[in-house]
Amino acid sequence: MAASRQVKSPKSVRRVLLGLAAGACLLAAAPCAKAQAPAMQPPAAPQGTSQGTSQATPQVAPQAAPQAVPGFWDPRRRPERPDLSRLTVIRFLTETDYPPFNYTGADGNPAGFNVDLARSLCEEIKVTCTVQMRRFETLVDALASNRGDAIIASMAVSPQLRARVDFTDPYYRMPARFASRKDAVMPEIRPEFLEGKKVGAIAGSAHEAYLKAMFTDAELHGYPNDDAMRGALRKGEVDFIFGDAISLAFWINGTDSGDCCAFSGGPFVESRFFGEGIGIAVRKGNDVLRQALNWALFRVWEKGRYTDLWLRYFSVSPF
Repeated sequence: MAASRQVKSPKSVRRVLLGLAAGACLLAAAPCAKAQAPAMQPPAAPQGTSQGTSQATPQVAPQAAPQAVPGFWDPRRRPERPDLSRLTVIRFLTETDYPPFNYTGADGNPAGFNVDLARSLCEEIKVTCTVQMRRFETLVDALASNRGDAIIASMAVSPQLRARVDFTDPYYRMPARFASRKDAVMPEIRPEFLEGKKVGAIAGSAHEAYLKAMFTDAELHGYPNDDAMRGALRKGEVDFIFGDAISLAFWINGTDSGDCCAFSGGPFVESRFFGEGIGIAVRKGNDVLRQALNWALFRVWEKGRYTDLWLRYFSVSPF
């Protein structure tokens, strides 16, 4: 049985992006193994955010803000260094086509955020590291049949996958956010602020479910895919759209948006709707490797190497 992908939009969404979340955030929706695919060409400028009062409908021009780098590790909970003597090599398995997280580089070798992070972990543990690219749906079976030791492929932790593999602590998470036209940016969004407002979301998604549960006085409009939803905002057919923050960040800062729009309010991170996080999968019961990777993840973050890696691949902030 292959790992299932997160269903947010049709398969053609490989043109749009996935993502990461802030601080104590928890990741995207429902039982799933992978989030929506990202775009290959992030814009150079970081995403602007707005400043202003928290009135219901402030009209504030967005201003540029420094790139926010998320942190998922508590410095007060430094993990103890495990016994690494039994580890001599880590064979990582990853996705073949999920840029900028996983893709084939110009030299034909695996490349991307996940690949570079895997290599940083091996450097920290001081073991040989190999990275093999496979189709996403084959990764769990390949791990179970000992064709690899760990999966680092933007795999979202879910109850279904926990029954088949063990996971490290999350190494990134994914918030949801509202976007609006630039002339209607709101620095803060609460349910009462959107009373009577037209809000778009992907029909059947966790984002739509969240709006139905929490923003009951908004006028909800469901769309079949991201292109339709974003086009509605660009044309002013809705006041806001609500969706995956990193995907929206790359759209806002890319050419497809026509410089129409910006984020409104901050991230929404409720785990009941937006999941547990993205982890590295290992075979069930392989606590030696799981603990070694958790320790190495903390060390890579503590030394600032995670921040460097983040800024190299993500020039816009979804937070």
